[in-house]
Parts: sequence; C-alpha cells; structure tokens
Amino acid sequence: MYWFDPTMIFLLPAIILSLWAQGMVTSTFQKYKRVRSFNGLTGADVARSLLDAAGLFDVRIEQVPGSLSDHYDPRARVLRLSGDVYGNTSVASIGVAAHEVGHAIQHNEKYAPLLFRNAIVPVANFGNYFSWILILIGIFFSMTNLIYLGIIFFLGVVIFQLVTLPVEFDASKRAIALLDTRGILIGDEVNGARKVLKAAAMTYVAAAATAIMQLVRLLYIANRSDD
Repeated sequence: MYWFDPTMIFLLPAIILSLWAQGMVTSTFQKYKRVRSFNGLTGADVARSLLDAAGLFDVRIEQVPGSLSDHYDPRARVLRLSGDVYGNTSVASIGVAAHEVGHAIQHNEKYAPLLFRNAIVPVANFGNYFSWILILIGIFFSMTNLIYLGIIFFLGVVIFQLVTLPVEFDASKRAIALLDTRGILIGDEVNGARKVLKAAAMTYVAAAATAIMQLVRLLYIANRSDD
C-alpha cells in the first residue's frame, strides 16, 4: 500500500512535532483561559478597542463556532473570534484576539508577507489537491515525469507554509506590544499571553516542517522511480 510504504519514515519527525505542538497549544490555552485578566475586558472588547485605536473602524467582529477557530478575513474585513475568545475575559482570550487584530493591522499596512500569502492561496489549494493526483498516477503507471510535475505543484504548498511563518510571528509580536504598551494586560498577564501565542506559533512551524519533509519524501520517491 502506497500510504504505508517505508518512505513514510521521512514524515515521522514532523508528525511527532505536530502532535507535540497541538498538545502544547491546547494545554497552554486551557491554562491561561482560567486566568482572568485584571481589566475584565472580553476578547471582543479588546479587539474592538485595538481596531479602533488603529483607525480600523470598518473591520467588523463576529463570533464563530469551534475552538481556536479565530481568524481575520481580509476579503470581508471581518475579524472572527471563537466562543472561547469572543466573550471570555481570560489572558489567553485577550492574547488570541489581539493576535487577530495584528493580522488586520498587517492587512491595512499592506504587510508584504501577508499580501504574498493571500495571493498564493489559490495556488497552494490547487497544488495541494492536484499534485497528489499527478503523483499517484505517476507512481501507478511508473511515469516519473508526472511525479516530478506533481512535485512542482506541491512546491506551492511548501512556499505557502514557509511564508506563513513571518506573518504569524509578526502578528504575535504586534499583539504583545499593543497589549503591553496600552496597559491592557499587566505584569505576568503579558507573559501569559506571550506563552499562549508562542505555543500557537509552534503549530505553524510544525506545518511548515511537515510540508518540507513531505517534499523530501516525494523527491526520494521520484528519484527511486528513475532507478
């Protein structure tokens, strides 16, 4: 079976990293979700305050279902917060809300890595789907050229994951700076929010590592097909 061939060993370190990162972000968020902020503001309150302070009055805030499903939609100019963040007054919730505001500010300032990432979303989505069709057909019919073509398409996924890293790290950096300088969080609260965002950032590192190791695996498979 292709999905259980020995080359899957290439992915093992990335899989372990992904499981560790997911466990870390969940446990860290849950820990600081129980720490109520001194100011008593909810994630939605903080998001609105920071957006208004940045002059982003037209960016709406919506509550969405799911856990840690928070994101900023640049096309609709909507900041969407999960229930755990939207109405919660915890340090974790405020940190996540501020992070999403960081993305809105990036968009407003035309932050280059964010614009590039947004531009290649269709390429990455297409590559993630179509690359595997080409690769599987190439393996089944021993057509190495098709495997290499699939790998070229998969490069779009790798590039997307890599460019996501500076976008996410920058949004977290902006969030912590805003929360600290504006006095929204104080003392250990700032450190708590920083730990939550660092844990979340590791999930993106893990995703990038997985994409890179998948690329290495595919190159090995293509090279083996040449022999």
